[in-house]
Amino acid sequence: MKKFLLYTLLLFSFCKAMASHIVGGEVTYKYLGDTVVLSSIFHKYQISLSIYEDCLTGSPEAIAEDNPAYIGVFDGLGNVIELDTNIAGTYNAAVPSGSWVTVPPNFSNACISNVPATCLIKKTFLKTYYLHSNASGYVVSYQRCCRNASVVNVINPAGDGATYFCVIPASPMVNNSAVFNNYPPQIICLNNPLYYNHSASDADGDSLSYAFCAASEGANPAIYGVNSKPGPVPPDLPSPYYYDTVKYLAPYTSQTSLPGFPIIQIDPVTGIITGTPNRIGRFLITVCCHEWRAGVMINTIRREFQFVVTSCSKAVVADIPQYSTDFNTYIIDCSDYTVHFVNTSTGGFQYHWDFGVPGATGDTSNDFEPTFTYPDTGTFTVRLVVNPGSTCPDSIKRLVKIYPKFHAAFADTGNQCPGDIIRFTDQSETTIKPITSWLWDFGDGATSSDQDPVHSYQYGGTFNVILISENAKHCIDTAIRQVIVESFMPFAGNDTIIVKGEQILFDAQGGIKYSWSPPNNLNDTSVYDPVGTYPDTGHFAYIVHISSAYGCSGYDTISVTVVANSELVMPTGFTPNGDGLNDYFRPIAVGYRRLNYFRVFDRWGERVYNSTSLETGWDGTFGNKKCEIGTYFWEISFTDRFGKNGFQKGDVMLIR
Repeated sequence: MKKFLLYTLLLFSFCKAMASHIVGGEVTYKYLGDTVVLSSIFHKYQISLSIYEDCLTGSPEAIAEDNPAYIGVFDGLGNVIELDTNIAGTYNAAVPSGSWVTVPPNFSNACISNVPATCLIKKTFLKTYYLHSNASGYVVSYQRCCRNASVVNVINPAGDGATYFCVIPASPMVNNSAVFNNYPPQIICLNNPLYYNHSASDADGDSLSYAFCAASEGANPAIYGVNSKPGPVPPDLPSPYYYDTVKYLAPYTSQTSLPGFPIIQIDPVTGIITGTPNRIGRFLITVCCHEWRAGVMINTIRREFQFVVTSCSKAVVADIPQYSTDFNTYIIDCSDYTVHFVNTSTGGFQYHWDFGVPGATGDTSNDFEPTFTYPDTGTFTVRLVVNPGSTCPDSIKRLVKIYPKFHAAFADTGNQCPGDIIRFTDQSETTIKPITSWLWDFGDGATSSDQDPVHSYQYGGTFNVILISENAKHCIDTAIRQVIVESFMPFAGNDTIIVKGEQILFDAQGGIKYSWSPPNNLNDTSVYDPVGTYPDTGHFAYIVHISSAYGCSGYDTISVTVVANSELVMPTGFTPNGDGLNDYFRPIAVGYRRLNYFRVFDRWGERVYNSTSLETGWDGTFGNKKCEIGTYFWEISFTDRFGKNGFQKGDVMLIR
């Protein structure tokens, strides 16, 4: 018995020239049955490693170093595993190549006049292992330096290296991994629709799903040493496994590794990759295929490859635009059964449409942009062939989804007054139920996702309320209507100070009905402008309830202070700094008939302010410039309530 610590599969060959030649790879396996030896059960698995190399620009010396490949096997916990030499033979990581073939470009359109040169080698390595029953499963992996350096969506493609691995599920489960059906095209055309079937097959009949995922880093002899990340170690020494993912160059990610519009996406059910690439370059892509058994994901295989996007002189391109966010869908029609088709193809002189009605023979057209009425609801596959039967045809398929009818609508109830609750009721109608989402915009910056929300406007105005509703078939419609909220602002008037024996004429505003309380000293409590008479000093507070013509109601307060004699108060300082506190210097006068003038002078005697109003004041500026901090001098002339003129003067401190 020999013990081997088998962590990540490694390619230990050192890239002597650090040539960049690795394009992609994958690891799969077949279950070949069980063997029982001395009461121990061994699972027999054949491991298949495929690596793809750039033989156009890659170093021949580096490519030669890839045979044999050095494969590592380790258990799922990273523990030491034992290989029985009577069953498995002496463990050896080196696996010679079983096949070495040149991969065709998979670029079959003969109407491209500028097909770029390509050269891709596929090497396949096969080895059979006898593995003990294991509660944590096994990982079989391979590592190499020198990924193709011209990749544009990874920060350090040549330095990071590559790791390809597979996972064998834990016992007692036995499994055959899924196997991808074909290899992607090496060359795809800029701004031309991509449609590639990247599906896989599974010998066990497991359900499969697909997704873009992250590529894994591998060996980097130029950076990493033996005791850290995988590096230039001899081929007979396995190293610990290493699973960090490559670092994508922003804005690229593992999910958006190839730019396009419509976006490059993979159908999670069929594995079909679609979209229209809109940037030239070599892009690293990784596809994960998940295996599901009895509703549980039991395994994932990964394939790393590279798309080379180039500017093609393609004479004919069939294209139906994608107006829906649903995968490969031209349109979702929720209004009726009639669809007008837009044709954005180029290079065509003849067109043939098949509108995809099952069992129908008359659902075709040779018009450039036809209109077709579908017989029923459902999802239909539309196919357009450009220049059918010619030497340069092209075709495209899109989905059309017919789910009429769907109509968004709503109503509102409640007093349309500031601060009052308005209830919005969804009245959307749909043939295909249920309605699944609602997005409300109340026009004042507030939103809601409730079906029947309530909202309160804090101020009056005309608001455009928008409802966007959606049903289970992704039918979307928008309803817009105006809600008019009255600009209702009840106002009792400003607080005031008067002299004993005087009257005050109130002037409330904001409505058509008024009710004052308490009635003390007022000649009428049901008008907006009652007269208040005050024979004695005191403080009097009033509340006025106001109702508008549209049914809004509210209240405001006002206070009246009655003093014994006329009084003029002048502040000794002010702070015009814009904080809303003590920003103005002005007289506070009670019981005066009028202000004849109010003037302010600087220390050199220059007049910096002049006014005849008690309501305004000096803001500390002169000639649109801020005055200096310091002492200023004022004088004021007034006429009291008996018609007698008076005069005062003094100083004030300006502080900032």
